Amino acid sequence: MSETVKSLNFIEQIIEEDLENGYSKAVLRFRFPPEPNGYLHIGHASSICLNFGLGLRYNAPVNLRFDDTNPAKEEQEFVDAIKKDVAWLGYKWDTERYASDYFQQLYDWAITLIKEGKAYVDSQSSEDMAEQKGTPTEAGTESPYRNRSLEENLTLFEGMKNGDFQEGQHVLRAKIDMTSSNMLMRDPIMYRILHRTHHRTNTDWCIYPMYDWTHGESDYIEQVSHSLCTLEFLPHRELYDWFLDQVHDPNMVRPKQREFARRNLSHTVVSKRKLLQLVAQNAVKGWDDPRMPTISGLRRRGYTPESIRNFADTIGIAKRENLIDVSLLEFNIREHLNRVAPRVMGVLDPLKLIITNYPEGQEEWLDAENNPGDEAAGSRKVPFSKELYIEKSDFREEANKKFFRLKLGGEVRLKNGYIIKAESCTKDTEGNVVEVQCTYDPKSKSGSGTVESLRKVKGTLHWVSIAHALEAEIRLYDRLFTHESPDSQKDRDFMEFINPDSLEVIRGFVEPSLKTAKVEERFQFQRMGYFCVDPDSTSTHLVFNRTVGLRDSWAKVQQKK
Repeated sequence: MSETVKSLNFIEQIIEEDLENGYSKAVLRFRFPPEPNGYLHIGHASSICLNFGLGLRYNAPVNLRFDDTNPAKEEQEFVDAIKKDVAWLGYKWDTERYASDYFQQLYDWAITLIKEGKAYVDSQSSEDMAEQKGTPTEAGTESPYRNRSLEENLTLFEGMKNGDFQEGQHVLRAKIDMTSSNMLMRDPIMYRILHRTHHRTNTDWCIYPMYDWTHGESDYIEQVSHSLCTLEFLPHRELYDWFLDQVHDPNMVRPKQREFARRNLSHTVVSKRKLLQLVAQNAVKGWDDPRMPTISGLRRRGYTPESIRNFADTIGIAKRENLIDVSLLEFNIREHLNRVAPRVMGVLDPLKLIITNYPEGQEEWLDAENNPGDEAAGSRKVPFSKELYIEKSDFREEANKKFFRLKLGGEVRLKNGYIIKAESCTKDTEGNVVEVQCTYDPKSKSGSGTVESLRKVKGTLHWVSIAHALEAEIRLYDRLFTHESPDSQKDRDFMEFINPDSLEVIRGFVEPSLKTAKVEERFQFQRMGYFCVDPDSTSTHLVFNRTVGLRDSWAKVQQKK
């Protein structure tokens, strides 16, 4: 094998070996097959990037197929959200498919299996079936209905389809091997009765195919060449192939199932069932809550498609499951936003500052770079006046030499503006500083070219002009869970690890240029972190979500604990 092939991930190596062994590149086709029973999460993003990435690499089509075989849990809302997420990540699917499109073909094939003596209607209870299935070390026993006549099986199966029976009264099982070492091969269920309304087929069907029966046959109908699944489907591969054996035409492409490891993310959960529990119990405010690991939640928080694709590329594809630190995901968004996010000024914990020697009623509009790392980003004007807001944490009455921000008798530069000196401060009845009085050096204006403007001070503070500032709701998000692996604690409910401080809502002030900011626009609030405009934001009520800090502070916080 060439050096190029050796450097590929193991999935790509499989495909390269197939091509070297005579597989035609023209028949390569991939698919992303979500079940529309919830919103996609960061784990799905890796699968999306893998399948669509292979499509791009080999110039092969990729289907978006919804495995919609359980009307009890599936909704059109989830279908719409999934399509939006895949498109937002930057991928285009060749065709949009649904397993429900194949219900008639699957039913016809099931009839064929019954006629060939390879499937039968079982009328046992689910408890009896579970008991007679045996254990991994003990063979199962045959169902008393396993040898029903052909005519009876066909009559019962048609009755199931027509809605003549109650849910749970009958199932259709494949007749394989009740002694197999693979429990999944012990006469698996192919169809169950569900009297539910399907989001696409309405009430046309009263029986619905199980995932194992639907999965491989749908791949075959679509002529998918490589069916890529997460590692938990490895035991299912034998059944996947058995079902294909029953319908495969040698003249058609036979799908090949291969598995890769799920990547778990620290301080979160990615089980749809548990994510649904978070939503249902109001632990979060919906599937797109910015604390959720859903793609919708990450988008609302301010993540970019590029950062998620880069994250997926960084963690790669592996054969073993492992826990990925969420800080790696945050590193990727921080790196991308550092390159593309405009710089603006916003004060989150305001302290009033008055420049006593600045002319009353005067205002200036100062030049400010939008992004010093991007020459094409240009500049903007920010207003300056006598009364400003700065961060409370940027002022101390007294401080040691290592404090380079504002202190009484000390000087700092206001970003894009002048050098100021703190002369005095005013306190409330509880001793809290509520106002700082300063003087400014009129000749120290940034970029003025004067000798005074070139003199150095160690601290530079961001600020906003009180007269021009826009009030904003600032939502500060943190990790949703305090434990790095909340759903792996066998003796504890994962809900016990919810971080009570995962959301803090504060009132801040931002520069007036943000009045026209659009939903999902992202900015760096200088010295404070990266923020984006939330969908709740309006022209009269600005709302910003903190995407991520300027640096990883979580590790330091945990070390102190």
